Amino acid sequence: MPKNTSSHPMRLLLLAAVVIVSACNNSRPVADRPNIIVSTDIGGSDPDDYQSLVHLFVYADRFNLLGLISSPPDAGRKEHIEEAIAAYAADFEKLKKHSARFPSPEYLLSITKQGATDSLKTEVPTELSDGASWIIDKAKENAGQPLYILVWGSITDVAQAVHHAPSIKSNIRVYSIGSWNTLQDPKSRDYLFHNHPDLWWIENNTTFRGMYMGGDTTNSMGNLTFVENHVKGHGTLGDLFWNKKKDIKMGDTPSVLYFLNGDIDNPEGESWGGSFVKTNHGQHYWTDNPADSLIENNRAGAKTVNKFRQAYLRDWAVRMGWLKE
Repeated sequence: MPKNTSSHPMRLLLLAAVVIVSACNNSRPVADRPNIIVSTDIGGSDPDDYQSLVHLFVYADRFNLLGLISSPPDAGRKEHIEEAIAAYAADFEKLKKHSARFPSPEYLLSITKQGATDSLKTEVPTELSDGASWIIDKAKENAGQPLYILVWGSITDVAQAVHHAPSIKSNIRVYSIGSWNTLQDPKSRDYLFHNHPDLWWIENNTTFRGMYMGGDTTNSMGNLTFVENHVKGHGTLGDLFWNKKKDIKMGDTPSVLYFLNGDIDNPEGESWGGSFVKTNHGQHYWTDNPADSLIENNRAGAKTVNKFRQAYLRDWAVRMGWLKE
């Protein structure tokens, strides 16, 4: 049968429209956006989790956010995550102008859960918080796809989830900020380390310090000068950041930077969120690189983050600029 050539112009117009729409959408396709759950001790004794949540929210179109969990230690609770979401809601329309992939504030509220409110007291987890249960549910719903859990506080809820549903280890991937957080709940950390050596885990104990130690601070890229020039007065999110802490600490942010630049399947490669090394612990366990050349202020691996300081701060400054439009 002869082709109906009269329909070709219309087909070409439709194809052109699809191409134009695709080109105008500056965000990643859903399949290319990593599944993320954040466990945070926001509202506790250190205000830098507010800073990291502000940063995460202006990059929220780059992720498939599946959970925001309030975790120990101290007095941080779900309501403090909701405080940050309220600031995001005030800036949402400005962010949406740049990407339709920014999640609605209502959606973020729906995935915000209360995790454990105290550290593990026994050698093995017995309780199951709402946050830990949420981790299990999301891991099972996304079986076959990696689910990254970014741990900004104690690792209590992850330990509970893995203990009660060890099968989720097949697809969860953990990037934890250790150091002080580990000291607040060493039993949860040790439970995972000693009982689940097959867990995919980046344990960042000192590398994260490169977020605010060292690096090129010229051209208003210092911890205080950057905030004064590119955060303060930049929307409600910028003001929340400024009101909580007036200079960069953001010790948890390397866990987010890891996904913004680099190969997320290769923790040993270069990324804005650090480069890590394997030990003899397990096939899928990485931690800080102890090489002398990468030490900053006695913190192993910190230079694998601060070497990119100008790049990741300039990139963030562009997005904060959206909030002044």
